[in-house]
Amino acid sequence: MKVDIADIEQAALRLDGVSVRTPLLQNFDLDQVAGGRVLIKPENLQVTGSFKIRGAYNRLSQLTAAEAANGVVAWSSGNHAQGVAAAGTMLDIQTAIVMPHDAPKTKVDNTRRLGGEVISYDRYTGDREAIAIELARERGAELVPSYDHAQIIAGQGTVGLELAEDAIEMELPPDQVLIPCGGGGLSSGSSLALKSRLSNVDVFAVEPSNFDDTARSFEVGERQRISDDARSICDALQTPMPGKITFGINRRQFCLLYTSDAADE
Repeated sequence: MKVDIADIEQAALRLDGVSVRTPLLQNFDLDQVAGGRVLIKPENLQVTGSFKIRGAYNRLSQLTAAEAANGVVAWSSGNHAQGVAAAGTMLDIQTAIVMPHDAPKTKVDNTRRLGGEVISYDRYTGDREAIAIELARERGAELVPSYDHAQIIAGQGTVGLELAEDAIEMELPPDQVLIPCGGGGLSSGSSLALKSRLSNVDVFAVEPSNFDDTARSFEVGERQRISDDARSICDALQTPMPGKITFGINRRQFCLLYTSDAADE
């Protein structure tokens, strides 16, 4: 499944009036620490509190009437869950999301409030993707992966597209862009958009030290899975292995990766 800048541009059109075009903000304290100008794109101001609404809506909005009739099934620790639930309500599509029983209560409650059905599982003994696939089979529903799907990646890539366009308009084209990396949907889509608009930009992925599956995969040239014993307070970044599509894109786009011990403290 190929993703290119045209897919991201089309996703931006679908999301017009749905997602928030979050601003680029300067933080003077960070400027002092970094010894340069730092701009932040605060996707926590996004609809549902994260960028995930972008990919979820882009995927659900392209379902045919027949596909949408039986609803969709997704799996998530919280952010994608809320994005799928919100997009489903906007588009009048039933949504069911497989979530770990220890997911943050606020995210579980918000998913239900936004119209999603929550199916709980144990993240340390269960396989959320297998549970979701079986549930979708039983219901005849469509799957909405949290990152490894072309339409999801294109939707998340609108973050990078907006960042590049706004930075150019501000006459502050960045030398480097750092992107949080879990499964790789945001990083892969955004890196494609950034490289298409900013010829000299270096793109870096950032992941928790205990969930450095992408860094390990880069080292050996193929996807690696981290230990099932790994733990992190970053509940939204606990992906054990990069996606097949996302890893393929990121290998071509990234300079290297950062891992942060601070994320696990």
